[in-house]
Amino acid sequence: MQKEKDLSVNNVDPTELPENAFRELNAGEEYRPVMHPERDYAEATPYSVTMGLLLAVIFSAAAAYLGLKVGQVFEAAIPIAIIAVGLSGALKKKDALGQNVIIQSIGACSGVIVAGAIFTLPALYILQAKYPELSVNFLQIFLSSLLGGILGILFFIPFRKYFVKDMHGKYPFPEATATTQVLISAEGGDKKSGNGGQAKTLVIASLIGGIYDYIVATFGWWAETVTTTAASWGATIAEKTKVVFSCNTGAALLGLGYIVGLKYAFVIFAGSLFVWWIIIPLLGTYGSTEIVAMDAQSIFSEHARLIGIGGIAMAGIIGIVKSWPIIMQAVGLAGREFKGGASRAKTIRWQTDISMKQVVFYIAIALIVVLLFFWLGVIGTLWQALVAWLVVTVIAFLFTTVAANAIAIVGSNPVSGMTLMTLIIASAIFVGIGLNGTNGIVASMVIGGVVCTALSMAGGFVTDLKIGYWLGSTPRKQETWKFLGTLVSAATVGGVILVLNKVYGFAGENALVAPQANAMAKVIEPLMMGGDTPWILYFVGAILALLLNWLGVPALAFCLGMFIPLPLNTPMLVGGAIAYFVSKSKNEALSKARHERGTLISSGLIAGGALFGVFAAITKFAGFEYTSPLSEGMSQSLGLVAYALLICYLLWDSRRAKA
Repeated sequence: MQKEKDLSVNNVDPTELPENAFRELNAGEEYRPVMHPERDYAEATPYSVTMGLLLAVIFSAAAAYLGLKVGQVFEAAIPIAIIAVGLSGALKKKDALGQNVIIQSIGACSGVIVAGAIFTLPALYILQAKYPELSVNFLQIFLSSLLGGILGILFFIPFRKYFVKDMHGKYPFPEATATTQVLISAEGGDKKSGNGGQAKTLVIASLIGGIYDYIVATFGWWAETVTTTAASWGATIAEKTKVVFSCNTGAALLGLGYIVGLKYAFVIFAGSLFVWWIIIPLLGTYGSTEIVAMDAQSIFSEHARLIGIGGIAMAGIIGIVKSWPIIMQAVGLAGREFKGGASRAKTIRWQTDISMKQVVFYIAIALIVVLLFFWLGVIGTLWQALVAWLVVTVIAFLFTTVAANAIAIVGSNPVSGMTLMTLIIASAIFVGIGLNGTNGIVASMVIGGVVCTALSMAGGFVTDLKIGYWLGSTPRKQETWKFLGTLVSAATVGGVILVLNKVYGFAGENALVAPQANAMAKVIEPLMMGGDTPWILYFVGAILALLLNWLGVPALAFCLGMFIPLPLNTPMLVGGAIAYFVSKSKNEALSKARHERGTLISSGLIAGGALFGVFAAITKFAGFEYTSPLSEGMSQSLGLVAYALLICYLLWDSRRAKA
């Protein structure tokens, strides 16, 4: 207490996080952030807002490409925080911490808006190939993302104090922890070796990952995916047993696996192997004549992955059941503040939210706009739009806590599973009220996009606000400027989706994989077009999720592995294994330093690979075409060599860190 008093008197803030930042507080103990709660700081300035918006545009484009290509959207918070710290050091800005938090908070809108949009809306283009009368336009994509993001922000604000303050030390917040450490690193004494060294490492890793992925995507100098079917013995095994093994050699996926870590990467990979080495061989050997005649990829797309879809939906239900006490507690806390019971806390800058009365007013306005959008822009019939609006409101609010809870505990948002369940529920209701066919498909997918973006935003926003809590930012400023970041990100994502659809498409040969959107399309088509809905496969997946949950296995991660293609899950395991190996040392400080450097390098691989992926798309959009003269065997061999060199770089550079 004496130390804190002296800091306050001398107008000097700490240069590192307090000792009790990551543990539960003792009775009577309070947490005091880095920026003193009773002083004002530069936060939302022209510099921080402009830089946040610029990074939101850049990372929205990059994340959209990567997400549509591999089905995983990297979290932009860490690389954006590193860029913010590097820029503030290069520009010699004083008292930059508060501004850097705002840059990170605005810029991080990119990842969450992208996840909401690309997991659902490309399904409309996928189905458009089969149903040409089905139409979709930029305004529908833009408003779906924008309104979903706004609802996610507003629905989460009443839960902020519960997750961020009341549960202090009880949730690990892995991504928020890493981002906070990056931001506070600039406040230390040796700034040259701190943010300058980090920025240099990030730039080098970004260039390596970006150029590597650009060469593969544009010139094909080596195989983007190495597979056993490329060899004669592998093709024979695949033909007779349907057993296949493959791995994507991209830099971005390797970095993503490193950050996810070995535990969850292994669970995801296990789900993939369960489908590819057990379910597919069984179906391909003992299934119907039609299935036996299919290759392994077709069996996966048409049948096996649907089990994973059922599992993801059940994992969402399990999440709601587990989160119900949280919902009740947070609603009670917000209710007391609405009545004025927390007026004393509102005088403290560090704990000042947008007032609850304003939040309620803004929610009412947002929901009215959503209803008008559904009525005039999507469905056309008022009472059907009203039913759709009710579904969105109830599900988005209930799943808000599930999304936030998942991010707080494991840093992974189960938004795709919750959206799948939303689509199944919404489609069943729409068919019941006569909204089906292509009109029903458009309505369901746009509505699913709103829900998906709302849940994605709620999960991402808890990270921003926890970072602000640890460092001492003003929640009200983070909440206010988040809306502008959402607007810019939604517009960027809408444009990128249109461009990528024209360049690559989302269906057919050499199209972007868009695994979540393909899963959504697979669910929605039979429900709306009168086909046979594979309820038994969904049911098997649901039972599997219940058993996994009972055994203590992360059901969502396992089931995600079941419907994301094997070549995209294998590099996740490789990256996770590297993270484990890099951190394995008897010296705890050395292990931590190596792991953090590896995280920095992996963030660079992800950001560079994704950004240069957008450049590759623009190159193809401009009409450049290149056909590699290499044979399949040579391309596969070079792919293995290039991937091995990339792995060696990540290992070598990560282990260069010193305690």
